[in-house]
Amino acid sequence: MKELLPVLAEQLDESLTPEMQDTLTENRRYTLTRPLILLGMNTSGRIAGADSIYEALHTYLNDREIDAEIGETGAIGLGSEEPIISIQLPGRTRIFYTNLVADEIPLLLDDIFHQTIPREKLLGQLRNDELDAWQDIPFLDELPFFGKQQRVLLRHNGIINPLSIDEYIANGGYGAFLKAIRMHTFEEICVMVEESGLRGRSGSGYNTGKKWMVAQQTPAEQKYLVCNAEESDPGAFMDRALMEGNPHQLIEGICTAAYAIGASRAFIYIRSEYRDSIRKLNAAIDQARAYGLLGHNIFFSGFNLDIMIRKGPGAFVCGEETALIASMEGKRGMPQSKPPYPAERGFHKKPTVINNVETLSNIPHIVMNGPDWFRSIGTKDCPGTKIFSVSGRARHKGLIEIPMGTSLEFLVDEIIGGASDNRTLKAVHIGGPYGCIIPAGKLNVPVCYETFRREGAVLGAGGILVLDEKTCIVDLVKYFMGFMKHQSCGKCIPCREGTKRMSELLDEITRKPADQDQHDTLEKFRGLIQLEKLADVMRDTSLCGLGQLAPNPLISSLRNFREEFEAHIFDRHCKPNVCRELRTYYIDVELCTGCAICAKRCPEEAIIGTERHPFFIVSDKCTGCGICREVCKFSAVFYN
Repeated sequence: MKELLPVLAEQLDESLTPEMQDTLTENRRYTLTRPLILLGMNTSGRIAGADSIYEALHTYLNDREIDAEIGETGAIGLGSEEPIISIQLPGRTRIFYTNLVADEIPLLLDDIFHQTIPREKLLGQLRNDELDAWQDIPFLDELPFFGKQQRVLLRHNGIINPLSIDEYIANGGYGAFLKAIRMHTFEEICVMVEESGLRGRSGSGYNTGKKWMVAQQTPAEQKYLVCNAEESDPGAFMDRALMEGNPHQLIEGICTAAYAIGASRAFIYIRSEYRDSIRKLNAAIDQARAYGLLGHNIFFSGFNLDIMIRKGPGAFVCGEETALIASMEGKRGMPQSKPPYPAERGFHKKPTVINNVETLSNIPHIVMNGPDWFRSIGTKDCPGTKIFSVSGRARHKGLIEIPMGTSLEFLVDEIIGGASDNRTLKAVHIGGPYGCIIPAGKLNVPVCYETFRREGAVLGAGGILVLDEKTCIVDLVKYFMGFMKHQSCGKCIPCREGTKRMSELLDEITRKPADQDQHDTLEKFRGLIQLEKLADVMRDTSLCGLGQLAPNPLISSLRNFREEFEAHIFDRHCKPNVCRELRTYYIDVELCTGCAICAKRCPEEAIIGTERHPFFIVSDKCTGCGICREVCKFSAVFYN
């Protein structure tokens, strides 16, 4: 572990209790005296089988009576390679292994404890100039996935134990908060954040410091700081990874932000199904309170603060500020018209600042290193880094942190390695359900709020979905529109009825008509024209961002992939063969044995024939359900 930062070790020791001074002294002289095994126990790791590996580790050490420490850590970022385990022997650098199963643990540890490094499933070693490195093993920062990122917020993810405040303090944690309350006034912190140019890492990217200034200068007996950890975008898991991998970083950011706006109460609004995040946040809050970092008169500064967790229902619309506040007050989560803005009149009609997890996690780094340091990263208009969660058909999936201004092309080609399975990259969807679909040939757009806005795209929270040639754009847009239809709160008519009508029209496009006539085709084409007009109405008249931005996936896909929509309408054909109701099924007479199982199971009685002779599918009756293909034991059913 690294030595404590001077501001914490030298300036603040006189304020620490004897127990805390002992802890800090121990952290300064900490050296590894026994093997350390850390397992990624984040949500993705557990889904991949980390719990069984955890049990196998304990069984191995107990059976052999080996004195070693086992701990948990968060996501290092390479989600497609979970579960990931790291092992460190005294005096040696830490090595990482991926895609492990419980049965492989005994042989792996037998070799490592005998100073032999198995090469299978080896990821690399963590660079540490104070320890002896393993020979002929790459460092993590030499791998393209890690080396081409610039990790600030994710620096300690997968490295430290998220349940240990001592490890966080030993790596410089809480130095920024204590520096703020002892060396700066409320206004100075607000000015520092405003000068840094930090913008909200979700939504429209409003300047964080300006929002704080409004709340700080609004007179009130009580003010609130709310951390929005709702993260309701499908495919977005940046906030969850930050909370599970380094919860104290978020707690420190909340403490500093609350001090800056003069709030004595802070809340973390989080969806109830984030159970592991809630567990680790509760542990972090309890530890911070035990160390005197929360409570009354914190370190004799006169500042009081308490943090509480509020569980939300998981509704997408509750990611909007006013809907979130309504949910916190026990009301139905529905947006309200603005102004007044929450920074002036929010929770319980008091000034309330709402920032998301990633935004608040930046605060300790800005306060500790200064606004000029933060502005040295990224671009002039969009300084700092941005975290993206990459999923879909990517070669490497997981968390990516890059400077603002980096192009999507660099992210896709250089960091995640393009599409998986040597397939052709087709497009990238970015921004969640109200994001945009950008074709592979236009990925040279830099990651920046203004640039995306000029291109008609939305950066959103940072979820990236990689699409290959097997993806049907029409089907993807239909999914997002169906999601938005179900998530609309229904308060305003343009959003409620617009998302419903869009979803219905897309359903019609991806389904064979009952009557194969030209009139039906023209009706579908007319519906496509209506979609574009309806999108304009929704953008102009919807109450909140959900309705205003809901048409984005449709509009961007029509602009770049209009031929796919026309193929679905005029040719009744889905080239990737994803839309099941447009498939044409047939039976290969050379392979069919006449067993009649397919005919018996067909719900539409669309298969005819005589037993022990080849059967045939009547295309006019077939609905494309695919049951015949599933039950055929001789693989005689095909589709095109």
